[in-house]
Amino acid sequence: MSSSENGQLKTVLVTGGTDGLGRATAILLAQEGYRVFAAGRDAQKRAALEQFAEEHELRLETLALDVTDDVSAARAVGEIERRTGGVDVLVNNAGIAIVAVMEEITLGDLRKQFETNMIAPVRMAQLVLPGMRERRRGRIINMSSIAGKISNPLMGPYSGSKHALEAVSDAMRMELAHFGIQVVLIEPGFIPTNINQASAGLSAMYVQNAAASAYARTYSGFLEMWKKVVNRSRSKPEDCARVILQAIRADSPKARYLVTREAKIFAAMKWLLSDRRMDQITLRMLGMHHKASAMPQNIQAEIEEVVRTR
Repeated sequence: MSSSENGQLKTVLVTGGTDGLGRATAILLAQEGYRVFAAGRDAQKRAALEQFAEEHELRLETLALDVTDDVSAARAVGEIERRTGGVDVLVNNAGIAIVAVMEEITLGDLRKQFETNMIAPVRMAQLVLPGMRERRRGRIINMSSIAGKISNPLMGPYSGSKHALEAVSDAMRMELAHFGIQVVLIEPGFIPTNINQASAGLSAMYVQNAAASAYARTYSGFLEMWKKVVNRSRSKPEDCARVILQAIRADSPKARYLVTREAKIFAAMKWLLSDRRMDQITLRMLGMHHKASAMPQNIQAEIEEVVRTR
């Protein structure tokens, strides 16, 4: 019998829970019988989700929450504790993505990137952990990315924040093990959601000035590659939600769950290939490598085998 089935893990808080991956996760968990609090900043999105929950008779409520604000975060967690006794599962899903080369990104934007993607999950964890430790049970699901393992040009700010979240999660997993609390990382590849439109807005200053940048070729190559990634993607937010459900239900969850075939391929490449080889392949994808750099057939076969077994 899993932890969720024996009634221990009942109440779930999903940050960034009114849109994209968070919304899909909140709905699925509510459909599976959890009491879900989907938190977000946008009042219209909260209202739309509440209406959906009412129409489908789901135990799903929304909360106003800005994960980068101490007062807002404490108020949201306090409200859940007052009404339910405490958060059993925290899904740290809220995140942003800023696309820029490292020389050009403003330090203000870099701080914003880390504040949302790495510091905010720690802030939320610190608020729910005292209760989890007292009850000696709980689960923290941190939304990372395959970009937390592999960084591409222009993705340094985002990948850096996810690399940091991975390290923090690894430390927390060991620190909390003897309290009966599990920490899990979810590592999706590209899944079309509104975060992509939000990223375009956050990155507009850099992309719009790309033609005058010393890195114009890098920007151009990245944008061309990204169009192909978007057009190829067949994954949906619900795919990620099902993996999160699996991580919550498991008695002994894995430390990391890869989501999407592309994520599994890139993880296999990172494992099998040298950094130099990975750089060559990435630069070739961006049209920035002066030599052909096709992947040897034997490496391709090994990657396919790794992907099949994950």
